[in-house]
Amino acid sequence: MWLLVLILGTITYYLIKRTVAPITDTPVWIVWLIMMGPALIWTIWYEIVGGDKPIPTLLIVIPLIVCLILYLYVIKIGKVKTLPKQEAQNLVSPHETGKNINDTPAILPITAIEEKALRECFPWRIYHLQDINYRPQTILCHGKLKTLPEKAYNFVKNNIEKIFGDRFLVLFQEGLKGNHFFALVPNPHSKKEIEKSLKKPILAFGLLLLTLLTTTMVGTFQIVNIEQEFVGNNLVIFLEGLPYSLGLISILGVHEFSHYLTTVRYKVAATFPYFIPIPFFLGTFGAFIQIKSPIPHRKALFDIAISGPLGGFLITLPLLVWGISLSDVVPLPIEENISLLNTKALDPRFSMLFTMLVKLVLGSHFIAGKVISLHPLAVAGYVGLIVTALNLIPVGQLDGGHIVHAMFGQRIAIMIGQLTRILMLILAMNRPEFLIWAILLFLMPIFDQPALNDVTELDNTRDFIGLCTLTLLLLILLPVPSFITHWLQI
Repeated sequence: MWLLVLILGTITYYLIKRTVAPITDTPVWIVWLIMMGPALIWTIWYEIVGGDKPIPTLLIVIPLIVCLILYLYVIKIGKVKTLPKQEAQNLVSPHETGKNINDTPAILPITAIEEKALRECFPWRIYHLQDINYRPQTILCHGKLKTLPEKAYNFVKNNIEKIFGDRFLVLFQEGLKGNHFFALVPNPHSKKEIEKSLKKPILAFGLLLLTLLTTTMVGTFQIVNIEQEFVGNNLVIFLEGLPYSLGLISILGVHEFSHYLTTVRYKVAATFPYFIPIPFFLGTFGAFIQIKSPIPHRKALFDIAISGPLGGFLITLPLLVWGISLSDVVPLPIEENISLLNTKALDPRFSMLFTMLVKLVLGSHFIAGKVISLHPLAVAGYVGLIVTALNLIPVGQLDGGHIVHAMFGQRIAIMIGQLTRILMLILAMNRPEFLIWAILLFLMPIFDQPALNDVTELDNTRDFIGLCTLTLLLLILLPVPSFITHWLQI
């Protein structure tokens, strides 16, 4: 349990450094301790009482509420103050003083002459500019949209780039009250610096080989359950873990390469997929790519986000069906041994989709009172199915969070994310295996990073595909209704 808390704490600290630290002066360790509070309290409960007794509802709800209030409070008291408008206007551009840009604050203040030129970038027939506000990291341009969002963004962006070059990134966003505004933020990296940071193919290939080794070890020793001394006498036995290893790496690899190829399509700078090898648990913590440049618009955000789960699912489905056909039907274990982690006697009825696949493949062999002992390849497909579902959860910076952000805008995506957190916690109360993810969702920032043009909406086709993927999430996570189990005699 403490190992999971350590992993969760590491991920949480990384998320805070990336998303919260830039907007507040509150020390990172204080924010981290508050966010980890519920997880630490619940872990101590399980260490003292044990896993046999369910955790009291009040002990779940009270730490969440208290830590949420403390979190909002410490962020607010440490929030960087807005510069007064007059003071900001009096600041001088570093280009006029001759100072090195590295010696200046993060924002590059503009002069009165530059502000006049900036105002001329907004023709009234395109976007009626009403006010310019200066923030420590942003120049906000408020006004009224007079034409189509995509036309307005492209027109204003081209005008600003003619004056400032690549000095600023130009964002077009929708406020929480439905108003549209432009934001100019400093461009942190040059194109050459970004391209240099991406060229690490040897690192990516090395991590892939290590992950192949660690997943094969887990497949051999933990899934096939071969004793290590037997492998020492016959190394060929070690290859028994390859079906699991190759299956899982294929699923994770297709998922991340689908993301990567879509970033290439939209000319968004991203690293090669990096695998994370570990010599225990699943043999890997998964794989990831790092996006190094802003997403241009919501269409690109949607395509990049959805390509990973769909690509991974398309390879998961045939591997899982193949693995189920190699698996054995076994009697339903006693209550104490029923778990989503027990691959030797797994009850697929926790998932509508998984149940349908098992019944389709095994037919009359899978009946009431029976479960399945998963073949190593089926274990890889099972993990791929769970990974697909977890990535599609519509919260924050998960793929599902990006998808609902692209479909509905950031304001509605935040509401969907909050509702999802609550529903996931309710689900975890009945299925403790999901508790760690329910906790993580509450610790994740609810805001998603906006695209540069975060106003232009998607077309109907993408909206339909997005709704289909959310339906897929429900089919994976929700159990089989009783009337279907009676109908299928399972």
